[in-house]
Amino acid sequence: MAVLTSLLDRHKADLAAEFKTAFTALEAKIDLIQTTVSSHGQRIASLETNADSVDGRLLGLEAMCAELTAANEKLKAKTADLKARSRRNNVRIIGLPESIEGPRPTDFFSALLSQLLGEETLPKPPVLDRAHRSLAPKPKQGERPRPVIIRFHDYQTKERVLREARKRRSDLRYLESPVAIFEDFSPEVMAQRAAYREVMALLYKRGLKPSLRYPAKLYITTNNGERILLSSAVKAKEYLSSDNT
Repeated sequence: MAVLTSLLDRHKADLAAEFKTAFTALEAKIDLIQTTVSSHGQRIASLETNADSVDGRLLGLEAMCAELTAANEKLKAKTADLKARSRRNNVRIIGLPESIEGPRPTDFFSALLSQLLGEETLPKPPVLDRAHRSLAPKPKQGERPRPVIIRFHDYQTKERVLREARKRRSDLRYLESPVAIFEDFSPEVMAQRAAYREVMALLYKRGLKPSLRYPAKLYITTNNGERILLSSAVKAKEYLSSDNT
């Protein structure tokens, strides 16, 4: 009996030692897990703080970008307006053969305009500030000649020349070649005006009288004499798709 009791006591002691060792190891693992969780929690909190900071900076950058975009659009509009105004006294002549102007182009084209339009329109040769070919490469033999860009000294003279050129659009010729005189618009204005091309063709087919005014506004004279102003090609298409015509 004493032997059995001794064995039981020994087993109890062994089990207690094993349990203690196991619990000690388990506690160490739990402590490690808690330390890891705490570290991860701190890192997550730091990441959340950084994310909030980044969100704030991103919102600030987006607002700044919107302001810069708006300012850039205003600058582009001002630049386009200045470019257009710088051409206010200009005309563009199409169809004149290359190199006919010689060494003094302003004198030559001044005399040529008087010849083309007559003394009733130009009692004396107009004063020109500049006259030159467009800046494209010189064409080869048989290719279309470059346009001539002319700057009048006087705006009213330029307007008179354009009005007469419109009236005599099919009659203007130089050495049997047809000649056309147009306003010298900036590329931006040309693009805006080109957007009306399809609409204007349809309006003409409907018997209406559309005309473009500077820089790119469409005037329509209806069959009953009413005049309508449309400020964009989009509005012109909307008008065309309505029953107003």
